[in-house]
Amino acid sequence: MVRWKAIDAAPPVNLNLRVPVKETTPTPLRLTSRRLEIRQRHETAICQAAEKVFAEAGFGGATMQLIADVAGLPKANLHYYFATKEELYRRVVQNIFEIWLHAAEAMDDATGPVEGIGAYIDAKMEISRRHPNGSKVWASEVMHGAPVIQDYLETTLRDWTTGRAALIQGWVDQGKMRAVNPEHLLYMLWATTQHYADFSHQIAVLNGGALSDADWQAAKASVKGLILRGIGALA
Repeated sequence: MVRWKAIDAAPPVNLNLRVPVKETTPTPLRLTSRRLEIRQRHETAICQAAEKVFAEAGFGGATMQLIADVAGLPKANLHYYFATKEELYRRVVQNIFEIWLHAAEAMDDATGPVEGIGAYIDAKMEISRRHPNGSKVWASEVMHGAPVIQDYLETTLRDWTTGRAALIQGWVDQGKMRAVNPEHLLYMLWATTQHYADFSHQIAVLNGGALSDADWQAAKASVKGLILRGIGALA
């Protein structure tokens, strides 16, 4: 923790000699900016390490010491930024949730399902590629009854689902896609795209190795083609 120190008063300046006064102590603004940079860097490292540990060991098996070791930071640093393991766990779950919500913004201004759902699938697949551990933590949390994030499910996620279901129903009413249950379509989108994160090990084994860039592009195209044709948005 950076502690503020009182700045000693500068010695008298002989104005006749016009001796320049040099700034030897960082200004409060510089200190604040530096502290924010350090905090952001440490929080990012801690959250990335926690995401990995929670995904591999579960909440019960994870310890603050193990997370500190993976992050390469003293355990005291973790407790400075996150007082408890529960607080850190909630941050990890919140992070992936917010990333998913941001991905769904592609549907908001879309003119129809081909553009909107297609972009959403692309974004969700890319998140599964870049944040597989976050997805695994979320899946484990929900499978255990969502003891930490139940409030998210009952509020933010429910409201989001209601809004996107209405958007999809609008496309149905406009004749831009086949009549389907909007909620079940969303469940299918989540299940399909997140499978590539939650079952990444199984996919790697069956594929003979981790998916390459070309494999990911092919997977995105396959998922989009199957779903968009299935809902009658593509011929």
